Amino acid sequence: MAQKATIYKVELSVSDMDRHYYETHKLTVAKHPSETDERLMVRLLAFALNAHEHLEMTKGLSTDDEPDIWQKSLSDELELWVALGQPSEKLVRQSCGKANAVAVYSYGGKTAEMWWEKIKNSTTRFDNLQVTNFSQTDTEALAALAHRSMQLQVNIQDGDVMVSAGDGIVYVTPITWKEATR
Repeated sequence: MAQKATIYKVELSVSDMDRHYYETHKLTVAKHPSETDERLMVRLLAFALNAHEHLEMTKGLSTDDEPDIWQKSLSDELELWVALGQPSEKLVRQSCGKANAVAVYSYGGKTAEMWWEKIKNSTTRFDNLQVTNFSQTDTEALAALAHRSMQLQVNIQDGDVMVSAGDGIVYVTPITWKEATR
């Protein structure tokens, strides 16, 4: 019998001083049976970094043809494709063709670094691609904040991120490996 997703209720308050975005999102997030707390929290962090009224969580791990997070226009055009981890070169190429902007958030220490070394030369032609890495130390600390019912406060200023939940505070410094040029 297949395991069912675990449901997380998240109140995500985003204060992004860099983009002047200040909103609270009430999210119901399904954690796939194969998803770790670390990946779940990276997904929430990626949501906060791209927060917008039309941003949505997708089926993610449950389907191959959708990103983890996307933003669609009112006319159903794919404005933003957000992928986590180390997507294949083929998936990066396809997503850059489908969406106006693509953001990849990698994590996993040496594994992520090896993935980037392998794929980075083939990504130079994609002006709409941004690749950001989170250190393993940061993502493991984020995983410790995970609870089935969370109130997360994410403050973003000068590219640095502070995530707080209850008594826990994690400082995350995203490292840009590739900047989108459009």
